[in-house]
Amino acid sequence: MKFTIITHVNHIKKNDQYFGYAPYVREMNVWSKNIDELIIVAPIIKTNNTEIDSSYDQRNIKFLKIENINLLGFKSICNAIIKTPKICWQIFKGMKEADHVHLRCPGNIGLLGCFVQILFPDKPKTAKYAGNWDPKSKQPWSYRLQKWILNNTFLTRNMQVLVYGEWQGSSRNIKPFFTATYSEQDKRSIKILDLKEKIHFVFVGTLSSGKNPLYAIQLVEALFRNGNNVILELYGEGTERKIVEDYITSNGLEKIIVLHGNKNQQTVKMGYQNSHFVILPSKSEGWPKAIAEGMFWGCVPISTKISCVPFMLDYGNRGIFLQMELNKDVSKIEDIINNEGDFIIKSKLASQWSQRYTLEVFEDEIKKLIVK
Repeated sequence: MKFTIITHVNHIKKNDQYFGYAPYVREMNVWSKNIDELIIVAPIIKTNNTEIDSSYDQRNIKFLKIENINLLGFKSICNAIIKTPKICWQIFKGMKEADHVHLRCPGNIGLLGCFVQILFPDKPKTAKYAGNWDPKSKQPWSYRLQKWILNNTFLTRNMQVLVYGEWQGSSRNIKPFFTATYSEQDKRSIKILDLKEKIHFVFVGTLSSGKNPLYAIQLVEALFRNGNNVILELYGEGTERKIVEDYITSNGLEKIIVLHGNKNQQTVKMGYQNSHFVILPSKSEGWPKAIAEGMFWGCVPISTKISCVPFMLDYGNRGIFLQMELNKDVSKIEDIINNEGDFIIKSKLASQWSQRYTLEVFEDEIKKLIVK
């Protein structure tokens, strides 16, 4: 089987191997277990791979290089218009050659892929919509357009669109799905951490305004000022790094806030295992991987009510929802810190739920989608 991926993810070529953002590549390695040849339609950038990049396991790879585009500003829009015909031609070639087409959405390349796939109504297709499918959420027009095309059974045929959560108004194209990080052999009885010792919080994600790392820091700072023995460890890099560093320094928080930067999966896993709570005050998510991963190890999740998070947290039975009002949120967290029984129940429920979604289960579900 020839399997074509259309994606906006930047790739790096080194020693005849292709590297990309590790969580994405690890997932695509699961898909490629069931194929003979992988055709990748994606951008290539000239840089060195880092700790957060991984290589494809599939060795039979054909790469169709495309340009990166964005729609941020007049100049970028004009540049995108010029590049679009060539990008669409590469997407068309990749789809034409494929036995199965796989779109990665949302994104500008995914949007072009949504249009081109209309020309292949009889070809088996899947799309992974990694963003928030909630029809009531505020999103860029390009995201809304992709969702409309993918949901439309006249324009989009022979397609299964994998989305996070179950939503009203979804057509037969739409299939609720999940993402997995850990395997069956990782499953174990979790060790409930003692709340009488130092209470560990962990934040895993990009240091960007969308992920709100500063609010996570302010929450832990307020808990500390209230006399709680707390520490927050952050894993990730991003444009907010300098803002976060300056805030930590100016408020004398160096002993309770630790910035680790980008780390590999094993290091991050240990961070979860040593933490009481995983925190994600994000503005937008698809499947909040950090929340699911932390829950796997018994971390009680603290998150905003976005995308499928209410379902993941069983509407509060498995975690805490943030209102993004500091005093109210601090009070909620202190309530569970002072109620060990509630913490233990939420920790066990979180782990039991997350450990249902292992890589083996994920692989079985993927195989059903592409092996007929």
